Amino acid sequence: MKNKAEHILITKSSGQKVPFNVGKLKKSLLRAGANDFETEEVISEIISLLVEGMSTGKIHKVAFRLLKNVSRPVAARYKLKQGLLELGPSGFPFERYVAELLQVQGYKTQVGVFLQGHCVTHEVDITAEKEDGHIMIECKFHNRPGYVCDIKIPLYIHSRFRDVATSKNVATGQPEKFDQGWVITNTRFSEDAAQYAKCMGMQLVSWDYPKNNALKDWIDRSGLHPITSLTTLTQKEKQQLLDDKIVLCKSIVKSRELLEHIGVRSPRLQKVQAECTALCEPFTTTVNSIKT
Repeated sequence: MKNKAEHILITKSSGQKVPFNVGKLKKSLLRAGANDFETEEVISEIISLLVEGMSTGKIHKVAFRLLKNVSRPVAARYKLKQGLLELGPSGFPFERYVAELLQVQGYKTQVGVFLQGHCVTHEVDITAEKEDGHIMIECKFHNRPGYVCDIKIPLYIHSRFRDVATSKNVATGQPEKFDQGWVITNTRFSEDAAQYAKCMGMQLVSWDYPKNNALKDWIDRSGLHPITSLTTLTQKEKQQLLDDKIVLCKSIVKSRELLEHIGVRSPRLQKVQAECTALCEPFTTTVNSIKT
C-alpha cells in the first residue's frame, strides 16, 4: 500500500507536482511528538484518502484533524508551520515573536528601532546584542505557504547593513555599531539568496534553514510556541490576543487573566492553559536518525 502511494503525485503549495513521500510525512508526525502507533494510524488513514493531485495542504489538514483527536499538544506542534503563517496580517507580531526567541538565546533585543545611517534613516525590525556581537535583523513575514525569498532580499538588506554599520540611534542619540546583518523568515529562501548571504557574511534563518539551527529548531529547543498554534482557541480569540501584543503561549500560562479578558471561561480556560503548559516544555526528537 505504501509503495503504491508513493507513485501518486501530490501538489505542493508552490503548484509543483511531486510524488507522495511516506517517509517525509512520518518524520513530520514523529517530530510533533506522535508515537509509533499514532503515526502509523495517521499514515494509513491518509493513504486511504490519497488521490492524484491532492494538495499538501489537504494532507496536512487531515493529519491535523486526526492528531487533534489523540493529543491537542501534538496536533499544535504539528500545526506550528501553519501557526507561524497566522501571525499576521501585519509582520509586527512575527517581529515580536522572533525577538522573544532571540532573548532565550541570550540576546538583548529591541524591536522597531530607527537608526540614522551614513546616507538615510532606517527603521530596523530588530536589533540584537550579546558579547559576541551586535546584529541588525530584518524579518520577512509571509501569510501564505510556498513563498520563497529570492536574492533581492539579502541584496537589499546587505545594502542597508552597510549604511547603518556605524550609525546613531535616533531615539537615544547614542552611536551604534553593527557586526552583522541577518534576515529571518517564516517561509524559505532561494538557493541563490543563501549563496549570496554566505558569500557576504550574512546570516539567513528560515523555517528549515540552516540545518539544525532553523526557526523550527529554535522553537522546539525553547518551548516558545506562538498562540496561533493552539487548538483550543478560536481564530477570533487568537487575533484578540495578537491585537493585545500577546504572541507566546507561556504568557497565557503565567496569566489566566489574559484569557478572561477575551471572554474565555471555565472549563475551557483550564483546557487552554493545559495545552499551553504542554507546549511550553522544550521539545526535541531524533527524527533525523529515523529509518523510513
